[in-house]
Amino acid sequence: MSSQHSPRDPSALDAAIPLVIMVTLLVAAVRYFGDGSSYGPNQIALLIATGAAIIIGFKNGYGWQAMEQAIVKGISISLGAVLILLAVGSLIGTWLLSGTVPTMIYYGLNILNPSWFYAATCLICGLVSMSIGSSWTTAATIGVALLAVANGLDLSPAITAGAVISGAYFGDKISPLSETTNLAPAVAGSELFEHIRYMLWTTVPSITTALILFTILGLTEDVSGISDKGMELNDLMVQHFDISVINLVPLIVLLGLAIKKVPAFLSVAIGAIVGAIWAVLFQQDFIMSLAAEGMSRLDGNVTVVWTAFFDGVSVNTGNENLDSLLSRGGMASMLNTVWLIICALAFGAVLEQLGMLRKIINSILGFAKSTGALISSTVATCISTNIITADQYMSIVMPGRMYKEEYERRGLHPVVLSRTLEDSGTITSPLIPWNTCGAYMASVLAVNPFEYIFYCFFNLINPVLAVVYGFIGFQIKTLATKVTGNSNRPVTSNK
Repeated sequence: MSSQHSPRDPSALDAAIPLVIMVTLLVAAVRYFGDGSSYGPNQIALLIATGAAIIIGFKNGYGWQAMEQAIVKGISISLGAVLILLAVGSLIGTWLLSGTVPTMIYYGLNILNPSWFYAATCLICGLVSMSIGSSWTTAATIGVALLAVANGLDLSPAITAGAVISGAYFGDKISPLSETTNLAPAVAGSELFEHIRYMLWTTVPSITTALILFTILGLTEDVSGISDKGMELNDLMVQHFDISVINLVPLIVLLGLAIKKVPAFLSVAIGAIVGAIWAVLFQQDFIMSLAAEGMSRLDGNVTVVWTAFFDGVSVNTGNENLDSLLSRGGMASMLNTVWLIICALAFGAVLEQLGMLRKIINSILGFAKSTGALISSTVATCISTNIITADQYMSIVMPGRMYKEEYERRGLHPVVLSRTLEDSGTITSPLIPWNTCGAYMASVLAVNPFEYIFYCFFNLINPVLAVVYGFIGFQIKTLATKVTGNSNRPVTSNK
């Protein structure tokens, strides 16, 4: 028997109230807690906003059971990311212990010129991410080492994190191995390699501009005395670790698994295990220096390696800078990020269940009269979905589903939609502190998103370029036009 009162659709005010509460509380969290806002205050802000949405849901006739199921389902989609996060924590711990990260730092300090460091960081991360199709793996491996090099050279961690993220997301965005690169054309109905070729029109100018900006920032750095400090850190690392190219084997194994398209969790977990084995084989002196006094070699190896998996490594070399570089990792270091992701996804799940997201998007679509306005609306929707649902995949799937029919109705080729989804959904996810990608990057790179966001040049430029192209009609492919220059020029068709 059906219920007497079926749930009502939310009004515009209903949809706005939870968002206003969330934004207000998140701003207040930063105002009162600063860099510590992601360690509890943001989570509480998201839960309070979720509570406000639930109250509105009750008012509109929704039962608790339906909303609870939506929350559980919403959180469940993040479990894969949570497993990867925990595995990355272990990987950082065992790679520090095995000398893999110290070896990358050692060679990085010797090879990378400080004046070109930021641009080189962006380029290196871009090439690695393109080859393996994973911005997360790139940041957790090469990115962590480059951040450590930057800290060792007294270069800006915020700019370095921006360069890592810019490069990692550039490579991820155009790699056929990337999940999002495959997801966007699947949702929009375009072909994968046509989608990648079409994205180059916005992606290449964006990364080129970013590299120029990183070069300018590097050339304006004061690098006097940096070489001496780098040499000092390298001397200390040689005293505590057995530095050798053989320590890079765990990295090679991980990159090989990623290229072979082994699932991310398995790749990272295997990389962490290989790191632990390498630590036992090649870093015995370092392991015993961390073991409790009087422990046998066997007991020391077991306890120190075991600890590296769950609580990372804590180094005491007598040099504060080196200790801060090498004291990290472990699953425990990721638990706060997991907490933030769960709270953010609970909020997004309730809003989706109550129809509030649909209400907001339909309101936006009503103002999109021109092609430029439609693309702008899609970009705004993807960014808003990243903010509200805290999930990169949702920011591609949901707007893609909702705008697909409108793009078809206006005669726009599916690659226009798939490119726009990537130009905004994929790219902006790491800029939002409570998004799964933003929380991940902040946790792995140990830099607050509110600090690095201003230096993620590629991620900031790309959505703007997509909007500009839409309004000037450049490279906007229709179902009856060529993609050359001004795409509004019709093509003769035999049909």
